[in-house]
Amino acid sequence: MIDDLGIKDAFASITGQALLEAVLVIALASLLTVAIQKVLPRVAQKLGGKARLYLLASVPLLRLLIILATIVVVVPILVEPSFENMVAIFGALALALGFAFKDYANSLIAGIVTLYEMPYRPGDWIEVDGQYGEVRAIGTRAAEIVTPDDTVVIIPHNKLWNSLIANGNDGTDNLMCVADFHLESNHDVGRVRELLRDVAFTSPRTKTWQPVVVIVFNKPWGMHYRLKAYPFAPKEQFQFISELTARGSAELARQGVKFVSVPVAVD
Repeated sequence: MIDDLGIKDAFASITGQALLEAVLVIALASLLTVAIQKVLPRVAQKLGGKARLYLLASVPLLRLLIILATIVVVVPILVEPSFENMVAIFGALALALGFAFKDYANSLIAGIVTLYEMPYRPGDWIEVDGQYGEVRAIGTRAAEIVTPDDTVVIIPHNKLWNSLIANGNDGTDNLMCVADFHLESNHDVGRVRELLRDVAFTSPRTKTWQPVVVIVFNKPWGMHYRLKAYPFAPKEQFQFISELTARGSAELARQGVKFVSVPVAVD
């Protein structure tokens, strides 16, 4: 158990000048953190590509480093850095945080693990518990994602412990998109696959140096085609899928290939 006398002794040496110095250090650290959070994302938006993703990913890491550096600087200003004082103060803080902020501490630890393992970064497109969107920011407790409907969703980092996290581009600018086509069976499969590949290769949004694949499944109700390709930027994925679907459907109709309605209970 923490000795109350030890804590009092630890703070006995605090003076008005020490408090002023600590406040100045914290104020400077806060200004630097705000500047990083405001400036770096704006610079990243102008860069684009992998440089944008790397710069966005550095924001939460820099913020964590500033917080740690501030603690390292402020504590010796306020408290005489002896072994007994450090044990008393950090022991008391650990007990207080453990009881009062158990869930927050859980998310905070998960946030540190997130910064180390990087299962997602700003600029990644992830899905967690049915919520899909682009990671806009990573805080100490939670990540913010923006859904395709422009809704901000806050996802606590402790989801890392017990949820499946799907990451579409994993820190790169390569995100595979899939356009689905459900067709009747009486047609030339090879011809349809070639036609759908041509639709993807002739799109101005397609990374033609990345694989373009057409997969076909034989279903009881007909044929299921999946056209897979990569757009130039992950943020273009929905326009890209819409374009592939619209142009692919138009070309198939022009070739006389008929579409089929998929039964609700069947994939």
